[in-house]
Amino acid sequence: MDYRSSIESSETLRNKCAACYRQFNKMEHLVEHMKISYHSGHEPTCGVCKKHCRSFESLREHLIGPLPKQECKNIFSLRGCRFCMMILESPNARRTHQERCQFSSANAVIFVGLTTRMAALGLRDKAMIDYTSSRSPKVVALSCKMVGGGSDGSLDLCARVCITDESDNVVFHTYVKPSMIVTNYRYGTTGIRPEHLRDAMPLKHAQRKIQEFLCNGEPMWKIRPRGGRGRILVGHGLDHDLDRLQLEYPSSIMRDTAKYPPLMKTSKLSNSLKYLTQAYLGYDIHVGIQDPYEDCVATMRLYTRMRYQKHKTEAYPQAADAQNRSNQVAWRQNEVERMSPDEMLSISRSDYYCWCLDSLA
Repeated sequence: MDYRSSIESSETLRNKCAACYRQFNKMEHLVEHMKISYHSGHEPTCGVCKKHCRSFESLREHLIGPLPKQECKNIFSLRGCRFCMMILESPNARRTHQERCQFSSANAVIFVGLTTRMAALGLRDKAMIDYTSSRSPKVVALSCKMVGGGSDGSLDLCARVCITDESDNVVFHTYVKPSMIVTNYRYGTTGIRPEHLRDAMPLKHAQRKIQEFLCNGEPMWKIRPRGGRGRILVGHGLDHDLDRLQLEYPSSIMRDTAKYPPLMKTSKLSNSLKYLTQAYLGYDIHVGIQDPYEDCVATMRLYTRMRYQKHKTEAYPQAADAQNRSNQVAWRQNEVERMSPDEMLSISRSDYYCWCLDSLA
């Protein structure tokens, strides 16, 4: 290597992003990259080389393929948990950890049969009703199952809804009578028959009960992300479920596993709940007839796994926070170009709300 090539190589290394390790020919290009990348300690990070990834899917590609970093792959294959992507101290520690990290669907399957029979008989357990008022869960998961309406049966109509708490207890569960004629019961996936909906709870009645429960005695306009009484609502594709229930709820206290950046594909598209459950919880769902209780349990477990990640605590963790917006002067080109890559990373903030912040609230 000649002298000029050596200089260019050292300059490129100096202009290497401290988070994703991309290299730039000029410092000004690195600065522009940092302005739009929103790197932060809330991103999934390789436990071997400490590279930041935009999503767990990106981290999985980095560790196990199709074109992984070989050194990281070798260590991960020996000491890495395939569910939470953590690197453990030894292969034995990995085996012990992974046994705890993998969830089981056995309890859900047992309860699914119970709730199905209860709803078919038009019954609701009294303990469930008392539970909503006495222990008052702060975080709940919601899932709906749809039947088809319209001339071709393609219009989604909510026909069954379930709400659970963080301990997988059923808070609310009922069949719902749609406000229009059902033309396709989609029995193969929903298990719903005409007799289930004949004496089911009217949509307006279910809507009112669910909204009152979620708001928890607080007016909708007064609900706020922190310090309010409204419950955090977890689910997968919540916008669609709430739309079919004809409900509105503040997006600031919704936790949707279909739209959470760390759980999305590298292409920034949503992963299916079936895939997320298999990849990050270690068991299969949607085998045969789909039950909303099963979906509630899976989304709550995914939310809990994301919430209890250990990230660095910062006073203003989001780029959208007022304090960070007022500090945009810190990104003035001539000042930032004098910073090291590590210093630039230290002032960079995330562009999404990390669920770990819920555990701090």
